[in-house]
Amino acid sequence: MKTQVKALVVGGGAVGTSIAYHLARAGWDDVMLLERDELTSGSTWHAAGLLPYFNMSYATTHIHDYSIKFYKTLEEETGLNAGFAVVGNLRMAQTQERMDEYMLYASTAETCGVPYEFMTPDEIKAKWPLIRTEDLKGALYHQTDGYINPADVTMAMAKGARQRGVMIERKWQADAFHWNGEAWEVTATKMVEKGGNLVPSDEQVVITAEHVVTASGNHAQRTAQMLGIKMPAIPVEHQFIVMEQDPELVKYRAEGNAEHPVIRDADAQSYVREERGGWILGVYEKNAPARFEHGVPDSFRADLFQLDLERIEDQYMAMIHRVPSCEESGLKDDFNGPICYTPDGNPLVGPAPGLDNMWLAEGFSFGITAAGGTGYYLAQMMVEGEAEIDMASLDPKRYGDWMTTEYAARKNEECYEHVYILHHPDEEREACRPLRTGPAYDRQKAAGAQFGCVNGFERPNYYGPLGAPDSFDHDARSFRRGGWWQYAHDEAQAIREGVGLVDATAFTKHRISGPGATAFLDWFTTNKLPKVGRINLTYALTAAGTTRTEYTIVRLAEDDYYLVSAGAWHAYDQDYLYKAIMEKEAEFGRINEEDVTTKWGVFAIAGPKSRDVLNELVKDADPSTVLSNKRFPWLSYRDIELGMCPVRAIRVAYTGELGWELHHPIEMQNYLWDQLVKAGEKHGMKLVGARAQNWLRQEKSYRAFGTELGRDATPVEADLPRFVDLSKDFHGKAAMEKIGVRSTCVTVLIDGPDDADPWGREALYHGDTRVGRLTSGGYSVAFGKSIGMGYVQPDLAVPGTKLQVRMFDKLWQAEIVSDSPYDPKNEVIRKDG
Repeated sequence: MKTQVKALVVGGGAVGTSIAYHLARAGWDDVMLLERDELTSGSTWHAAGLLPYFNMSYATTHIHDYSIKFYKTLEEETGLNAGFAVVGNLRMAQTQERMDEYMLYASTAETCGVPYEFMTPDEIKAKWPLIRTEDLKGALYHQTDGYINPADVTMAMAKGARQRGVMIERKWQADAFHWNGEAWEVTATKMVEKGGNLVPSDEQVVITAEHVVTASGNHAQRTAQMLGIKMPAIPVEHQFIVMEQDPELVKYRAEGNAEHPVIRDADAQSYVREERGGWILGVYEKNAPARFEHGVPDSFRADLFQLDLERIEDQYMAMIHRVPSCEESGLKDDFNGPICYTPDGNPLVGPAPGLDNMWLAEGFSFGITAAGGTGYYLAQMMVEGEAEIDMASLDPKRYGDWMTTEYAARKNEECYEHVYILHHPDEEREACRPLRTGPAYDRQKAAGAQFGCVNGFERPNYYGPLGAPDSFDHDARSFRRGGWWQYAHDEAQAIREGVGLVDATAFTKHRISGPGATAFLDWFTTNKLPKVGRINLTYALTAAGTTRTEYTIVRLAEDDYYLVSAGAWHAYDQDYLYKAIMEKEAEFGRINEEDVTTKWGVFAIAGPKSRDVLNELVKDADPSTVLSNKRFPWLSYRDIELGMCPVRAIRVAYTGELGWELHHPIEMQNYLWDQLVKAGEKHGMKLVGARAQNWLRQEKSYRAFGTELGRDATPVEADLPRFVDLSKDFHGKAAMEKIGVRSTCVTVLIDGPDDADPWGREALYHGDTRVGRLTSGGYSVAFGKSIGMGYVQPDLAVPGTKLQVRMFDKLWQAEIVSDSPYDPKNEVIRKDG
């Protein structure tokens, strides 16, 4: 057994074997895979093997698309048949709202080149007469997917990996990980059979690996404990049953008819597929429990849990309704096994927090579907430095240290039962909330705030009617303009015409100081550093030259900086910043890094009357000039006093209006809130949530990280050259310049339907050709129509270009407008007073 390798993959399920295969295919010729038992002995062996394209995530859709195409090539390469039945996938809808969901998804799929078609109930019945259709609105049909044998596809990938030089060692368990400063030393123990159990022997080896990838499936909690990190990957029970033969189905197939597609009755929380003349029924029911919250028992191997038929009775009856011929079929077999989940249903793929060269591939609820693509894109990240798609939405650091085992288990249970619940784009799930709240939370709730959850932190999305029932926000959701839309409209209008107050406390905030701080930040970011008392917008790049993080940098003193970045990406930003400091401190000198996110609250006040409100409170020797352009110009910071509250005020507004961000000691938040609300009463100040703010920033073409900004585009492609100083050297500069401009970010105004706006997931067309996609969408109160931002091929990124946007399976007229269509010269934001 070799004890020194380039890369060690821990876990021999579908995901682990795919990663090993793709690392070897990418050119690494010294790869080893360890499996504690036999290949496929985890969740892989009892998976149903479905390959659903359907996913609302852009990154995950690409991953699934790659897998489905890749699996079809394995037999030619390895000689092993992966058991891929390309029968298609029929996703049925009983309601118009479900059809709206499918139409939004279909446009997302279109941006990834995924084929689909819509079918009417009559078309379904004509093609598959065993399906009852009279209560359906229609269906979405993917012709190119189906199901596969999980064990066969894993073995095919394992053989392909071996053919490319990968060493696969079974019955070896990773028991310890130690980073020696240059490589990982992994202690592995030989496992042996004893009384039907798998137990450790006395034989151990230490494997030295430059890179380690963990793909430990249900054992993710044990892996996390050994690495000293947190991972919200915890299994949930998943049940499916295999039924005896259905005589009508046997007759149907004997007449030469093709196999039914995978039948997904989303409104009945179930899927059905053929199995040797009978049917398999799989369900995503309520009350499925999380298991192994603190680790898998040593006695649990390729085992199952007891079936709970009462829990799936409704889904079973729904299947009989949908396929009446199966009613007399008996139960042939049953499966109730653990499948790993995460709170949002997406896996954890990417660098581990705080650790060098440690990569995670954990938490796969659709592991067979995702295995091929995960191996491909993770290998790109490891070998080339970045994947060709933005993998940030799957990054393990999207959950911070505030996350606990209890939180993960309860959210994973919720996620499981939400697999087939309508995935509204404006959805906010209720479990484990509220958890992280600012001091003003109760005041905001009393004022009608309806909250969203950002990195576990409660943030007002909009302010609804006072005294609204707890179900108000749930009932207000829609794929079109929901019940919340008018409230957000009025809030956006208030900022454009008067004044509004936004809680932005969830912002990520870091203090960087010390003798090496200036040299480090100059290397770390793309823009010139601001002068003392000024601010700048800037970007940190990946090694591949794409956008890793957006920062507002406030220069407090010569070597003292306050960095503000997106609240949703707290741990993600902190980890990248910390690792960069560790890498460069010896070169630049001491660099102090302090996470001050929870020390400072933030209120943003914006609108033509925002100065008037602040003038009611500001304490200064000359209060009439303290907020003037002369003493407090745009893009500067000043320490001011509002009543008795010391405030680090920054003259900037994400809404594009005259305004300030008011950074304040968190313990004074309630005092400051009360003072602002009272002072704002005479000026008609309105409380404003994040949804209105999101609309307003699009009117200014302000890019947002996670939508327009990400690891698949450079700041130049985002059309932000003014924030890139090419006269200096910075991290990722050469790679960025080498990329050039593959696509360009634009703003579009849209003549869309009267009852809907884009969500930022839609395909863009120029004539009959798909030329790009939206990354953000909403409504513009300034222009009285829908608005969006997105990427198109560079030759089309010209104001006046006519495009079309796919919404509800129809193309709607759109036009590219100049950057910052509202107040393009920034005259409003610079207004003196």
